Amino acid sequence: MATSTPVSVPDKRHEDPVIILNGDSLTLEDLVLLGQMPPVCRVAISDEVARLVTEGRAMLEAMSANETIYGVNTGFGSLARVKIPPSDVEQLQLNLIRTHAAGVGEPVPHNISRMVFALRLNTLSKGHSGCTLETLQRMVSAFNAGCVPRIPCQGTVGASGDLAPLAHLALSLIGEGEMWDDATNTWIAAKEVLERKGCSPIHLHSKEGLAMTNGTPFITSICTQALLEAEKTLEQAVIVAALSLEAAGGTDKCFDARIHGVRKHSGQQWVAEYMRSLLTSGPTQEHSTIHEALAKTKVQDSYTLRCVPQVYGVTRDMLKWVRGILSVEINSVTDNPLVFLPDTVLSGGNFHAEYPAKAADMLAIAIQDVANMSERRIFKLTTGSLSNGLPACLATSPGVTSGCMIVQYTAAAVTSENKVLVHPSSSDTIPTGEGIEDHVSMGGYSARKAIQVVDNVQKVVGIELLTACQALAYRHRDGITSTPVLEAVYNHVRHTRGVPSMVDGDHYISPDMATCIDVIKKGELLPIVKQFIGTL
Repeated sequence: MATSTPVSVPDKRHEDPVIILNGDSLTLEDLVLLGQMPPVCRVAISDEVARLVTEGRAMLEAMSANETIYGVNTGFGSLARVKIPPSDVEQLQLNLIRTHAAGVGEPVPHNISRMVFALRLNTLSKGHSGCTLETLQRMVSAFNAGCVPRIPCQGTVGASGDLAPLAHLALSLIGEGEMWDDATNTWIAAKEVLERKGCSPIHLHSKEGLAMTNGTPFITSICTQALLEAEKTLEQAVIVAALSLEAAGGTDKCFDARIHGVRKHSGQQWVAEYMRSLLTSGPTQEHSTIHEALAKTKVQDSYTLRCVPQVYGVTRDMLKWVRGILSVEINSVTDNPLVFLPDTVLSGGNFHAEYPAKAADMLAIAIQDVANMSERRIFKLTTGSLSNGLPACLATSPGVTSGCMIVQYTAAAVTSENKVLVHPSSSDTIPTGEGIEDHVSMGGYSARKAIQVVDNVQKVVGIELLTACQALAYRHRDGITSTPVLEAVYNHVRHTRGVPSMVDGDHYISPDMATCIDVIKKGELLPIVKQFIGTL
């Protein structure tokens, strides 16, 4: 599972920025930042949050003394009909955590564990979950101390929330699960980690086990990570597509604003404008010498060059839709039952993860088409009959040298993997909980697949970047160049990152591929291009 690139960390804890959690104002960027390890910021709750949590808890305790409230003085799921005596309500919560911590598989990366932790804190901060202020404060202390709970990656069906993953989170916070130990770089008993960091284990009161395990933070956190990576990748994919078009001697007539003005999809228009900005320069919109030599009289190109705005545009629009869904979800209350001041407790279904599950599936489907297009352009650049005069396989002496032949094979293999991974998990459901939970989202796998799909797309776009730069080197040999902005991209790969040209012959190419993939993963093309065209 991919992680985001670490950022610089302040030397002193008191210098770390603080994000105030109130259940309303958390951004997706905040959430990813909170996942960074070592920690780069802390969380805090406001006096207003403390008041709402305290009042909500007092109301819940008063009502449960005289009324039957699901999960407070009843069993769970299909056992909701069982009444629990007051003497057992705390044991009920403890049993819930122990038995629901039933996940399997490898632990999620540290940044995802921390994002899940932060998102659960944000939900509890809204005051509708009925937890005590003491519990919330102990969770905040553990988070700020850098605790990383061990959360297995498999086990949630995304219906009564992410029960298994969140139970593992809760289990570690009560001192019975596992947490990461920085000293030994391994997972050890959570109780020992809490002690070392000066944190107290949580003592569960009535309702609190349910409040900590009911909800969608696991699916939503992974999907959020995938989204931010996808957005960064898409913009760079546009840049690389322009570089490939230039290297292939393609025409930019298809990006004329008039064409896209009569089909008013915002994503399509944005991509077309971006392509125009990359393929011309200066106040008079001058073309490159490559264009003048190879494309000036050309009428049109194949679809993977001509239809970049139409394909990448809808990808951008779908990612905007996903962003909207997740922005709401991270500031929502997704557990059950819910406390509403001054005197109401309601049981509903906000834990159902269909929203983030569908968002994850749509993200994967949308971003995969970037790889589909990218791989075909790699094929075009490495096929002599399709590349407008470039040598076969971009090889100096085709036959004696192989150039980028197998590079295209690798891109094809990775792209093909994604074609299986994009099958939507949320189209499936297997009833659980003795039929009470008779429809589930299966969003856990939707999210995990989405981040894997994005990672694969980054690989393919990185390979295209390498291939386009190798193709451009041949154009340079012929005395023609691209636009200043695209030459700057080329120079970053060739000189700043040290990827050698194959014009002089074959060499070990795998490290070059890894470097170009790393360029995409780190978003290195974005600031380069911004210097020339600004932010579109």
